[in-house]
Amino acid sequence: MASREKRHYRSAVVIGSTAVILSFAPNVLAQAVEEATRLDTVTVQGNRLYEMLPSEVTGGYSVDAATVGTKTPASLRDIPQSVSVVTREAIEDQNFTTLDQLGRRTPGMRVLSNDNGRSSIYARGYEYDQVSIDGLPAPMTSITGSVPTLSAFDRVEIMRGPSGLFDSTSEMGGIVNLVRKRPTRDFQGHVTGSLGSDHQRAGQVDLSGPLDANGRVRGRLVIDHTEHGQFVDNNDNDQNDLYAAVDIDLDDATMLGLGYIHNTKDITVNNGHPVGSRGELLYGSRSDFYGADWNDFNSHSNDWIAELTHRFDTGGFGRVAARYSNRNADYNYAFGGSALSANDTLAVAGTGSVIDQQSLAVDASYSQPFSAFGNVSEFVVGSDYKRFDTEMEAGRSRSVAGGRVTLDELNSLAYVDILDTARSSGRGYSYDDTTLEETGIYGKLTLRPLQPLALIAGGRVSHYDVDYSDLATETQQNRSDTKVTPYAGLVFDLDDHHSLYASYSQVFKPQTTYDANGDLLDPREGDQYEAGVKGSYMGGDLNARISAFRLYDKNRAAAPADTGASYVEAVGKMRIQGAEFEITGSITDQWDIIAGYTYLDTKVERSSSDREDGIFLLMPHNVVNLWTQYDFAGDTLGGLRIGGGVTAMSDFESSSGVEAPGYAVVDAMIGYDFTSQLSGQLNINNLLDHDYYNRVGGVNTFNMPGAPANVVASLRYDF
Repeated sequence: MASREKRHYRSAVVIGSTAVILSFAPNVLAQAVEEATRLDTVTVQGNRLYEMLPSEVTGGYSVDAATVGTKTPASLRDIPQSVSVVTREAIEDQNFTTLDQLGRRTPGMRVLSNDNGRSSIYARGYEYDQVSIDGLPAPMTSITGSVPTLSAFDRVEIMRGPSGLFDSTSEMGGIVNLVRKRPTRDFQGHVTGSLGSDHQRAGQVDLSGPLDANGRVRGRLVIDHTEHGQFVDNNDNDQNDLYAAVDIDLDDATMLGLGYIHNTKDITVNNGHPVGSRGELLYGSRSDFYGADWNDFNSHSNDWIAELTHRFDTGGFGRVAARYSNRNADYNYAFGGSALSANDTLAVAGTGSVIDQQSLAVDASYSQPFSAFGNVSEFVVGSDYKRFDTEMEAGRSRSVAGGRVTLDELNSLAYVDILDTARSSGRGYSYDDTTLEETGIYGKLTLRPLQPLALIAGGRVSHYDVDYSDLATETQQNRSDTKVTPYAGLVFDLDDHHSLYASYSQVFKPQTTYDANGDLLDPREGDQYEAGVKGSYMGGDLNARISAFRLYDKNRAAAPADTGASYVEAVGKMRIQGAEFEITGSITDQWDIIAGYTYLDTKVERSSSDREDGIFLLMPHNVVNLWTQYDFAGDTLGGLRIGGGVTAMSDFESSSGVEAPGYAVVDAMIGYDFTSQLSGQLNINNLLDHDYYNRVGGVNTFNMPGAPANVVASLRYDF
């Protein structure tokens, strides 16, 4: 929880930075030597053109700048797309430990729940299939358990909608960028411990500070262990994290940063409920585990990150960064293979897999402010490379038990190695390797011909290769192409607090589906048009946004019209449109808020069938998110914090016809600072113990009840 002193410090930083920027504007190029001195001052004061103070320093629920969708920090008002930033304080107040937990309460996001760390996260109807760390992407999928935990990160930046300028082959929902906690110049640290209902427990140590006498070498270490509370019988979920980082000042303008993140997951997999014999959801049985007691998911991941930055005397900023990741997962689990019959029996299905995933991302960029038309403009140029390689051997079975069983019989089912059985029989067996490789060059120009007007134009040239190998049949397909991805936007400042914005963005997504000739389909292409109004108040402590968007998803796999053909072509088309409202930050020094409303409407414009909307049916038309907390001041209630929120959504259904009514869930928090170093917090989730389903799937599985009322108590000691 940030102190009021931190928030006053942030306001002073913003005011100081703005003054320096204004003095910097008129003679950027003509006075390079003088500007070098001035830029040093800017950096020290946190100039958003180059560096941002971490949210753990500024405190509160808002920052006034972000790096997602840009290459250098930009004011939220200057980014002509929908961007949200969830700060460290907001993460801790709501007791988020994984990205999917955060997504459930973040405006504009929709989480299709699974085990914590294995859920699917969506925006505008599309799954986030990548996650970036400091702007460097790697794949993120529920099946590999690669949804990250949050202990290593200072804040989470979220962009909604296509972001093809800097990542042209990402999915159309946008980008999630995790910004690492960085080593600090002064020693700091804390230990936390928590204990809750449903066997929830966690512990964390976070230490940071200088490693040499003058602070030019700094280090940070975070160790975290979490046992997620599971209200479902047998559904254990243990996760461990290690984060280590070193920052080295090579000189006054050059820094080398190194980081390592390690994560392990050990989960007794829960795949959700079947429906009843009449197709009804099974209310009142939230704790029932429709799986075998030997269900298991294990994964481990490693991320190595290196970054070299330099501030040039001309005012430019250069960065070269790389991230190498490997992820390994293996799982074997049984789940419902049918709806429940009238006598409460069901068939049993199962799946098992071994997955090996390697990824490499490299990016080099240079940004430079310059003077034009009497105002400060900026350009960014760069090049990047990424390679994602996923090898997956999988087995599936529709009859693991050999017949119908009761719930108790399913729980005590004799062990079956599903992958080995499929490998031996050849039934339900697959073994493939998919490699995506992309190289790109990009550029973006932000030009201000008038003081209140920013015109933004950019483009990207990408060359990509997709290799798909069926290792079981020893066949291979390849597709490569070069694509040009344009970007355009404008921002017009109405006054000191409000800006109008509009943008056009594009993205493409290679496919691994075959056409009639046995060739890989053309990539899907996405185009988005977005417009809105952004507001920034109280020196950037409170930010608001109202936006409307329309997105077209073309070249989707679909059968040719009126032919009855069994093959597909890249002819499908979807239209997604909607509106969003969001307000985030500090209303006063003591009162914080995160609130949002999302409306989403989808239409199938061309497809193989009337139900090709698939996953879009699971996206409610209306979603409301609210979280707020108040920090009391004064002698009587000083140190006391209270908070609460609601997550509500309208009806939704699955493509299998399973329907779920809308729901509203209320959460609460109370905290107290016992001393300046020791604090405690109590989080109450689903305060009213509402019985609801937050996801529906088939008649046999993926119908996921929401958690009942539960409580987590935590203590934190700061060094």
